[in-house]
Amino acid sequence: MPAISKKGVAMPESPIRKLVPYAEDAKKRGVKVYHLNIGQPDIKTPQIALDAVKNNTIETLSYARSEGSETYREKLANYYVKNNIPVNANNIIATTGGSEALLFTIGSITDPGDEIIIPEPFYANYNGFSTASGVNVVPVISKIENNFALPKIEEFEKLITKNTKAILICNPGNPTGYLYSEEEMDKLKALVLKHDLFLIADEVYREFAYDGLKHTSVMSIKGLENNAIVIDSVSKRYSMCGARIGCIVSKNEAFIKTAIKFAQARLSPPTYALLASEAALDTPQSYFDNVIEEYVERRNTLISALEKINGVKVAKPKGAFYCVAQLPVKDSDHFAQWLLESFNYQNETVMVAPASGFYSTAGEGKNQVRIAYVLNKQDLLNSVKILEEALKKYPN
Repeated sequence: MPAISKKGVAMPESPIRKLVPYAEDAKKRGVKVYHLNIGQPDIKTPQIALDAVKNNTIETLSYARSEGSETYREKLANYYVKNNIPVNANNIIATTGGSEALLFTIGSITDPGDEIIIPEPFYANYNGFSTASGVNVVPVISKIENNFALPKIEEFEKLITKNTKAILICNPGNPTGYLYSEEEMDKLKALVLKHDLFLIADEVYREFAYDGLKHTSVMSIKGLENNAIVIDSVSKRYSMCGARIGCIVSKNEAFIKTAIKFAQARLSPPTYALLASEAALDTPQSYFDNVIEEYVERRNTLISALEKINGVKVAKPKGAFYCVAQLPVKDSDHFAQWLLESFNYQNETVMVAPASGFYSTAGEGKNQVRIAYVLNKQDLLNSVKILEEALKKYPN
């Protein structure tokens, strides 16, 4: 039998999606499943974006430009300028989701065997994208005890080697919901300039900053023009996960010229999705104001309820719409599967994402889960009640 590649064997499973068959089986048995496992908002997509696709007069659905249409990139640049990110259309490459933006970025700045330092827990697919490129993830652990704040900069520095090419952060964070302060960003700036590294910031949750806190984009920090790379997406901002439109933003001309070659190799992002994404940029501020208010209420509802469960510790998110909860269990992978296979409370159960998949350090996160508060407040309360009852009955 022909052999599978070592890279393919090493490719990690998604901690978010690997339990889907168990959830589907539970539903077939008539059990209602509350999906807390995936960041699929239930917020409605702006009507203006949907109408752009429904009401267009395209007769031939042709290729878009490899880097995305000029009108979209110019309009997108205006959005960034309004958010204190001074860029122009030539600094932007439209991609098929933030995922492709990350793949193009890693492909443009690393060679096999190179290293990227990432604070963990981190978005699980960072592991997958790095494995696909033959790149090694070097983790620096953040702790639930201090709300997953940026680890000490000395912890980053002692991990830097001749193979280190970049530091990658998610801000606000997935899975933690942590929002890096301006002071923390300045510390990273000093480090990457000292060692001549790229600082990649996944900023897809930029709008979701709570409690009066402000998001600090890596692209708004003076002096990082040649080092900063932003990964972005319309998926969460406009509740358009299915559009699969993201982008790379950078003022480093050599990097952009290189990334465009990757964009050309895959031809173009999807034309209809570009139309919807361009129209979405006209979404009124009131949409975001209402969404942020809703997520703050959901966050407060969820965290308050979780904190009342004996033995549960939870970090309070400052942004995005995720939290990491530490449970009184030894193996959250087993617990998450058990919830779907063997447990229900009043014919209902919950699906969570085991947090070990958001770490690359072996053994970390084994008693933690990521919860996405993308459901309405009553569903969140129901979910926490189910979780509480499950912990009472789980044969730990």
